[in-house]
Amino acid sequence: MTPQATRTEFDVAVIGGGLVGSALSFGLARAGQRVVLLDEGDAAVRASRANFALVWVQSKGLGLPEYAGWSIRSSNAWGEFAALLKSETGLDVGFERPGGFHLALSEAELERRARQLKRLHNQPGIVTYDTEIVDRKRLESSLPGLGRDVVGGSFCPLDGHCNSLRLHQALQTALFNRGVRYLASHKVEDIAYSAGEFALRTAQRELRAGKIVIAAGNASMQLAPLVGLVAPMKPNRGQIIVTERVQPFLRHPIVTLRQTDEGTIMIGDSQLDGIDPDEVTMPVMSVMAARAIRMFPILARLNVVRSWSGIRVMTHDGFPIYDQSETCPGAFLVCCHSGVTLAANHAFTLASMISSGRLDADSVGAFSARRFDVH
Repeated sequence: MTPQATRTEFDVAVIGGGLVGSALSFGLARAGQRVVLLDEGDAAVRASRANFALVWVQSKGLGLPEYAGWSIRSSNAWGEFAALLKSETGLDVGFERPGGFHLALSEAELERRARQLKRLHNQPGIVTYDTEIVDRKRLESSLPGLGRDVVGGSFCPLDGHCNSLRLHQALQTALFNRGVRYLASHKVEDIAYSAGEFALRTAQRELRAGKIVIAAGNASMQLAPLVGLVAPMKPNRGQIIVTERVQPFLRHPIVTLRQTDEGTIMIGDSQLDGIDPDEVTMPVMSVMAARAIRMFPILARLNVVRSWSGIRVMTHDGFPIYDQSETCPGAFLVCCHSGVTLAANHAFTLASMISSGRLDADSVGAFSARRFDVH
């Protein structure tokens, strides 16, 4: 096909080139689908460039117990997922699952954490998995250099982390190798459905596909209604601090800080209103840094080399939305905050469902946006 062509035939058009859209495109290509991936480009408010790179299970599912099982399923598949990407691209995404900690800086914080976990695991239908409250002595054996203010915490052996920038690079490389058509700077402006086919209009061209997947982060709020779907979302902002490289000392990721495979320390512990991705506020950063130093005093000696703000993809209740359109069959919606944690599920399980043309209600029915219709 020549570059001047205005229509292109694809089995599936995926809207959104972040981690969610890329993982889905990878899985769809593995399933034999002819895939085009439309990406808004560098101007997009992209959560993938600002994430914390945790593959996290503990705390997941309070209010929707099915989310715990879904997170565990992805965590368990992540080793295979990382190995597959390395075999196809030669890129090691740095996945490790040594277990993760949530630390408490006071007895009151520890008590709140224990109550939260008790509520989570007492829910009807929750999948049983190991999460335990641990005392100071146990923490000292796993976390050298622990600050004296840490009184205890919680531990889950299913938690891990990766290099999320390399993950995105590996997915993009795998997509190229598998013949996925990647169109940068192609913001979808309109979607029309007729006779079992979707027409997607961008500023550059019109494309046609038998199925579409809207995985456009916060832009899904505007795109979903075009195909009879809804994406109730409340984007919020988080900030991250990155230090200079230091000799490895922190093997286990902490929910608010971790040492990367490159030696830097990432600190992220904020939930803020507003959708300005460029706004970095010093008062918030100072609180984040102070808490991190109380956890590991060695951090006080390190220089900060980068900091940034990013917009989370957050639904109204914080849980994923996986939906398919009744009025436009073949249109699917995928919205979630945990694009790293759930990447293995998206590539293996969800992509297979979309390839077949129908979501499995037993596996992902709880994540339909119809849950917001229940008062």
